[in-house]
Amino acid sequence: MSGSTTATAFEKARADDRAALVGYLPAGFPDVQGGIDALLAMVDAGCDVIEVGLPYSDPVMDGPTIQAAAQLALERGVRTTDVLRTVEAVAATGTPTVVMTYWNPVERYGVERFARDLAAAGGAGLITPDLTPDSDPQWPAAADAHGLDKVYLVAPSSTDARIAMTVAACRGFVYATAVMGVTGARATTSELAGPLVARTKTVTDLPVGVGLGVSTGDQAAELASYADGVIVGSAFVRVLLDHLDDRAAGLRALTALTEDLARGVRA
Repeated sequence: MSGSTTATAFEKARADDRAALVGYLPAGFPDVQGGIDALLAMVDAGCDVIEVGLPYSDPVMDGPTIQAAAQLALERGVRTTDVLRTVEAVAATGTPTVVMTYWNPVERYGVERFARDLAAAGGAGLITPDLTPDSDPQWPAAADAHGLDKVYLVAPSSTDARIAMTVAACRGFVYATAVMGVTGARATTSELAGPLVARTKTVTDLPVGVGLGVSTGDQAAELASYADGVIVGSAFVRVLLDHLDDRAAGLRALTALTEDLARGVRA
């Protein structure tokens, strides 16, 4: 049984005339319970949607910060069942919770089984950075059968035809990745983001969330002026990496960062 949908969170943010704040952490980092505690702190401090990462041994699209966190989780033995347990704990708050994962672990787990177990945990859907709508016939059917969001990525390099094909297959929201190359917090936001969002919005009414290496409230405000969602990952991960030896301090810093970003999307 699926919990809140991401569409609900975006509609609520739109009704408040603001962008939604979408926060990401990999499951099992710094360990399973520590990751759950961190995500719950982010919910309390203002995240509207949560992305739970599924740590993977070959994270070709992730930058060094997220790679380091995923590696730590893998070394500590995180399993797909731990990812689902994390989803369940966060979704229980009523916050829409999606899994972001490379495709290989889903295939290994079993596509139909993954869809069933994700829905049973209250998960809202799946973001699949390395899967395109035309490359896998199994996932759309499994997601549809369980009412799960299908979130695919568009990029500045995507042709107009490619964007149209991708958003037609999305449900929930569209993930616009405005950084060419790997993920990571950046000092300035990208001049590629605005045009990409505009191109995407010409072919869909779905909300468009932008992942861009945002790490401050001011950057979030800039992005929120044209995007429906501001997606933040590396900045949250970095805070926890900086406080591995002091969990309480890490949660305080995570709360402060989330509050700053939440103010930004409301600016």
